[in-house]
Amino acid sequence: MRPHATGTGGGGVGRRKAGAAAAAASREWMVVPASGPARVEEAGKYAVMARTGLPARDLRVLDPLLSYPSTILGRERAIVVNLERVKAVITAAEVLLPNSKDPAFARFVRDLQTRVLASSSDQAADLTDMEGESSAVASPFPGPNSSKGHELEMTKKSTTVVPEMTSSTSMPNLAAAKDGYAKVLPFEFRALEVCLESACRSLEEETSTLEQEAYPALDELTSKISTLNLERVRQIKSRLVAISGRVQKVRDELEHLLDDEMDMAEMYLTEKLTQQEISEASSRVEVDDPSQTEEDRAEDYRSEPDGSNGSFIDYKPNIEELEMLLEAYFVQIDGTLNKLSHLREYVDDTEDYINIMLDDKQNQLLQMGVMLSTATVEEKRAANMKFWETTLGTVAGCMILYIVAMGWGKRSGLLQ
Repeated sequence: MRPHATGTGGGGVGRRKAGAAAAAASREWMVVPASGPARVEEAGKYAVMARTGLPARDLRVLDPLLSYPSTILGRERAIVVNLERVKAVITAAEVLLPNSKDPAFARFVRDLQTRVLASSSDQAADLTDMEGESSAVASPFPGPNSSKGHELEMTKKSTTVVPEMTSSTSMPNLAAAKDGYAKVLPFEFRALEVCLESACRSLEEETSTLEQEAYPALDELTSKISTLNLERVRQIKSRLVAISGRVQKVRDELEHLLDDEMDMAEMYLTEKLTQQEISEASSRVEVDDPSQTEEDRAEDYRSEPDGSNGSFIDYKPNIEELEMLLEAYFVQIDGTLNKLSHLREYVDDTEDYINIMLDDKQNQLLQMGVMLSTATVEEKRAANMKFWETTLGTVAGCMILYIVAMGWGKRSGLLQ
């Protein structure tokens, strides 16, 4: 029997739906490598997960359609950054950014490239003899194994020492000086610094703009209370509450990282990859050493970090560099929050002053009302007195006329 034609059509519909779902899952990513220009690649969620080693729940933090608070997550092979408009996945070799047409995003990418290229420009001559690598060519996302090798190879490029680091920011240079030369921060920390700088700068600019609008509006309200001025101050207060909440979230996230040494240690991606490579190399040497006994190998295995699953239980990196970096931007964001707190106090003081003025006006109105009520009562009382005076005068006059008339009548003999 021949198959029904409807079955073939149903399969075609299913394949089209599956293709549509796959297309919907893919998106454009801006890739900024440790060396070379940035490029745009299109990949789906699973490809990014394979490349970075991140679970799906961490990638949801970067979804622009979902609202997540400011977050910095340190994972085994990547750092997830969600700070204000900055959304990035940082590995030891590159930065993945959800592509956007926002002008602020283009500025952020330029700053990131400038920072990365400035730190690796002195090593261009040393990289020419590498194995035919060209980061300027857009390549598809590799699998987990090739991604790991890619990170290890790029790590060697990004952890070099240069005399100084050029920066486009006003923040102090956080490179550690040692033995007469400067040690550049690892690639992931340089990228993280650009993310922190962009977020703090954005919040600082919004705070400055709000201050420039708020203080004159509040002063004008104190001099003249009107519906227009009250509406302006109401809008300013709403913006103040919103910005304060966003700044507070960024500050809390930085404070949380500074209080947790394990989270900071987890963010040393380059150092973890280097240690893993050393551990694997030493393991291969020990296996090839015929003079070593099984007991010695077991003892060395217990004393070394566990690199089989990518985690190093006994390995604790020196977190001083990252701590200095986070503290610098914690101080900056805390200063921004203090500015907003002062502005909030000024708004509260203005509200108290306006309430006092309104209470005084209300008291004046009450006094005027009391005076008008008293005057009305007195007028009514005076009117009542005039009524009784007129009535009594009329009655008295009538009685006097009656008595005079009776007396005159008796005298004249008209009345007996």
